[in-house]
Amino acid sequence: MQLKAPIRDSVTTINKDGSRYFVHPADVRGFWTRLRRLAGFILIAVYIALPIIQINGAPAVFLDIFHQKLHLFGLTFLFQDLWLLFFLITGLGFALFFITSLFGRLWCGWACPQTVFLDHVFRRVERLIDGDAPTRRKIDEAPFTSGKILRRTIKHGIYILLCAGIAHLFLSYFVSIPELYRMAHLSPLENLASFLFVVALSGVLYFNFAWFREQFCIIMCPYGRLGSALIDDNSIVVGYDSKRGEPRGKASNSKGQCNNCSSSENCRSDKSIGDCINCRRCVQVCPTGIDIRQGLQIECISCEACIDACDAVMEKLGRAKGLIRHDSLNALSGKKPRFLRPRLFIYLALMIAGATAFGVATQKVKPVVLSALRMQGAPYYKEGERIRNNFMLRIANKRAEPQSYTLSVVSPVAGLEVAGGNNQKVTLPATDELQEPLILTLPLANFLSQFEVKIQILGESGQVVIERAVPFLGPFRE
Repeated sequence: MQLKAPIRDSVTTINKDGSRYFVHPADVRGFWTRLRRLAGFILIAVYIALPIIQINGAPAVFLDIFHQKLHLFGLTFLFQDLWLLFFLITGLGFALFFITSLFGRLWCGWACPQTVFLDHVFRRVERLIDGDAPTRRKIDEAPFTSGKILRRTIKHGIYILLCAGIAHLFLSYFVSIPELYRMAHLSPLENLASFLFVVALSGVLYFNFAWFREQFCIIMCPYGRLGSALIDDNSIVVGYDSKRGEPRGKASNSKGQCNNCSSSENCRSDKSIGDCINCRRCVQVCPTGIDIRQGLQIECISCEACIDACDAVMEKLGRAKGLIRHDSLNALSGKKPRFLRPRLFIYLALMIAGATAFGVATQKVKPVVLSALRMQGAPYYKEGERIRNNFMLRIANKRAEPQSYTLSVVSPVAGLEVAGGNNQKVTLPATDELQEPLILTLPLANFLSQFEVKIQILGESGQVVIERAVPFLGPFRE
């Protein structure tokens, strides 16, 4: 099967009749490939470790949906505090803008989960079972035989297991590893929602990594389109040096020396021929099927596979590396690049602003949550010569260590009584909460109109940590 020649007018993965052209990128070795693989394995290890590592008694990242809490690297937020994440996400978003403006789609090629799992896990399994790129293309074109069916069964069986493992681990970010282990030993019907979630996510992951693959980057990923607006001619991208490489020719000899002299310098007898020998190695290794020599394209995910492939060819020919390299489009075209641009300072300022706002807001968040909701039923009850208001009190400790508080009820009207007595001592374990009824009664003679009762939580030093006001209701006076 002959490789399809990429063109800029349409994506390589779509044939003229609209059918799918499957890309089988060839394996490549080199500095950038080794570095990307190391980075990918580190990111996978982090993904596995985050729900396992304990910080202040909770997983490093744990969105506890059952208790409505978010544990984030030692910080604990209740769901009503999630507005703080707006500033964190804003800071991270502008950090991504900043990095993209500087280095192009570095995120796509190095840190995107789609690329990390596809390149460093699923494609490694495929190469191990089906062989190199030419062999994989031959297997695709071959009729189904017992050998092909066996290969497909083993490969897709491993794919399903990997997808199920990723899905289960993702679920642990929401239910914790111990709870996930407990669920795994029960009938699926006892945790039907979680079971269906894992099945659905496993199916989506299998569809993506087994078949859809680079189509997600080309068609669905919004970041690829966003990158077109963030990258300019001064951004450092993967590019082809057409001034050095064109016009393309054939290798004169393995060392790149001319035939007219004995010099060891890197020269060729025909000075009109560029360094590119049109071996198409850069096309063969591209995971999205583009030809980087046609210029920067939206399908390029900055994986650097073409750099390592071209450098290996240049090294064999005895020519200088870097025909395909990291550089700005201005530098590749012979213009003077400008590293510092106004947009970088804007993105940097917004990134710092978001991170600073998150840090300041985190420090301002109260360490305890206090809420008092009126119980269901009548707004008040008249019992002889007394009026009763019923509330459900909730106190939550957001700290990772036990805390002791004093509950105080302050009334502007004399005679208010609190069931259980005022100045009640409350001790809460780490990240725990207390819910109990709060019953307020007042002599009918003392009630003239609606008034507010202040419920306060006092710290150990007696200072007011948090305060809530609730209305005390009673009958209208004529």
